[in-house]
Amino acid sequence: MTDRPAFTRRETMAGAAALVLVTTTTGAAERATGMVYELVAGARKGVPEVAVSNGRDVVRTDDQGRYSLDVAEEDIVFVVKPAGYALPRDENNIPRFSYIHQPKGSPPDLRLRYRGIDPTGPLPASIDFALTREPEPDAFDVILFTDPQPESPVELGHVRDTAVTRVLGTKAAFGMTTGDILFDDLSFYGRSNRIMGRIGIPWFHIGGNHDLNFEAPDARYSRETFKRVYGAPYYAFHHGKALFLMLDTVNYLGAASGAGDGVGRYEGRIGERQLGFIATMLAQTPKDRLVVIAMHIPLYTDLAPDDPRQNVMDRERLLDLLEDRPVLSLAGHTHTTEHHYPRADREGRHHHHVLTAVSGSWWSGPSARTGIPSADSRDGTPNGFHVLSIDGHSYTTRYRPSQGQPDEAMRIVLESQYRGGAGEVLRDYRPMQTLRSPVPRESLAATNLVVNVFDGGPRTRVQYRIDDGAPVAMVRTRRPDPFVAELFLRYAETKKPWVKAEPSSHVWVARLGGDIPAGIHRITVDVRDEYGRPLSSGLVLEVTSEDGSAKG
Repeated sequence: MTDRPAFTRRETMAGAAALVLVTTTTGAAERATGMVYELVAGARKGVPEVAVSNGRDVVRTDDQGRYSLDVAEEDIVFVVKPAGYALPRDENNIPRFSYIHQPKGSPPDLRLRYRGIDPTGPLPASIDFALTREPEPDAFDVILFTDPQPESPVELGHVRDTAVTRVLGTKAAFGMTTGDILFDDLSFYGRSNRIMGRIGIPWFHIGGNHDLNFEAPDARYSRETFKRVYGAPYYAFHHGKALFLMLDTVNYLGAASGAGDGVGRYEGRIGERQLGFIATMLAQTPKDRLVVIAMHIPLYTDLAPDDPRQNVMDRERLLDLLEDRPVLSLAGHTHTTEHHYPRADREGRHHHHVLTAVSGSWWSGPSARTGIPSADSRDGTPNGFHVLSIDGHSYTTRYRPSQGQPDEAMRIVLESQYRGGAGEVLRDYRPMQTLRSPVPRESLAATNLVVNVFDGGPRTRVQYRIDDGAPVAMVRTRRPDPFVAELFLRYAETKKPWVKAEPSSHVWVARLGGDIPAGIHRITVDVRDEYGRPLSSGLVLEVTSEDGSAKG
């Protein structure tokens, strides 16, 4: 989630200082040893050539599945799941693949509101990781959630009854949530995990800026509760022919000066330690392999391209490491839906996709007949999630709304009144009345056809045609979606105070012109999405003559 102007626990505000996101360790490093194994006929059998990391260094197991690795206090040791194997899961289907070495636990003097790490004691004689051999086809699906962000137990029920319910019975290989699992109240983790666990597939997590321990003075102890619940805050695994890098891009900078409980500052940053880990993992991965990167704060956002709270500040160093590789990076945080193509002018192969938030506009908007807020995102996309489909080295993503029609892909409206969206005008009309037919023929020349392609981007192409006429290209225009602008204005009491319609990166506009005769017409909108897939929708245009009739 992005920040809002108010100083509350619900947001953290970035300061000018930029601390490097590095886990500081104390004490001399010890030599950890262990085994990565599978059970064969009831006995442990070592798995060779498996990567094990302390979050910085990466080593590989020997022929017997043994490894040796330097570990300092507060390091986390984790196994990098190889393709063709499965990780152990707990009762809520959370994969378990890491060991936290924190002999003294979370510092008591921090007085963390939510429990952190209990003392782990001396380094164990052997830190072992279990794997289970499991076939993994090269073609598989992944469910992508970001920003469920329930602010209350009621809103956690909304997560359950929308996105979670919609993916029940999925055949996807696994799922992930790319941050802001919760909205500051970390006591909800238990219930949230029990709900998510019913989806029935492995579910990976990374933290957002609302999954922090705000009492921490800086990044070092800002993930204590997250680590206790989920394990390593950043890690990697292989599945099929793809490498997944799960990153923490929230660099917590501590409490704001003079602020009370829960007010802090942060920025988007990867940091030296993670960059070192990424570089080592890439060096061990063939260059033709698809690299999928998940993060919370995006590399780029159209919403505020210069804001350090909403963009990763050291992204160029990551892009340098990824040069000449096929890369899909996924993010959340902004509650918008966006597509970016870094270094496209240098024939880059990196696609950066900012995902639709499960909570949309933070569970704002009027309640439908289900009692759940409409939650349309501030760029006009209905709240939802995405499905990533990988086949070998290629991939596609597709958006799925959490409410309403499961295949809804666009919204088409008519702007025939220049002041139609003004509050003093809207009170004289029913909802959406100024954005639909009929349109007086005198107003046609000034009427805009506005299409929001919910998962559209710079490579999407949109055209329309009237009846059986020739297709007309529409222009991608950065502007608010008129539907969601009206929604937030008309139902102001149902939205969170910081929510407003923002310029969207996936709206297309065309002026209809005045040569359409009075009568009933069909408008068809044809779309080629970011992957070249066809989409189509339409509406009925009723044009009235000077006497108010629709007769030509």
